[in-house]
Formats: sequence, structure tokens, C-alpha cells
Amino acid sequence: MGNISAVTDAEFDQTVLMADKPVLVDFWAEWCGPCRQVAPILDELAGAHGEKMTFLKMNVDENPVTPSSYRVTGIPTINVYQGGQVVKTIVGARPKAALLKELADFI
Repeated sequence: MGNISAVTDAEFDQTVLMADKPVLVDFWAEWCGPCRQVAPILDELAGAHGEKMTFLKMNVDENPVTPSSYRVTGIPTINVYQGGQVVKTIVGARPKAALLKELADFI
């Protein structure tokens, strides 16, 4: 994922909750097939819409605290944060057109 940086539990509050613009966080894991399907789509969206929204990914195996605090029980889970709050949650893999429709309010 060339356009998407990783975020850790330690950086989450500063990087995501205090951000000036909407932040999309992709909760994923190495072993998750659907996560690997969504990754190139999110990478493409980040390249096209990165000026309007920050795109980040969080490995749930390496960072268990944040996913637990946001009740992430299935992956991939994509949360959009704005003003320190979750404003959109997408659970499961989606095709690009469906993701664009779900994220239309932010990009």
C-alpha cells in the first residue's frame, strides 16, 4: 500500500482523533484475505482523494488496544473519524464503486 501509512495504538489519538480533516482507518491483518482484496482499492482512493481525507491502516494483531476500544470484531473494518468521533463504519470487503458511494460525503 504505497499511499497509505500505518498508524499504531500509541499514535492514534494524535494522528487520527486530533486531525484537521477526516481520517479513514483500515483495520486489517496479514492473514485476512478480504483485507488484501480491499488494500489496492484503498491505495487507489488515497492517491486520488488524499488531499481531502487522510488514509491510514492499522494492523489489529500488532495494535490490539485501539480496535478493541472501537469494538472492531471483524476485519476488514474501515472507520472514518472526524472531529475525534467515528462518523462512518464499513465492515467487510467492498468493490471500489461501493466504497466510493459510502465515502462520498468525505471525498
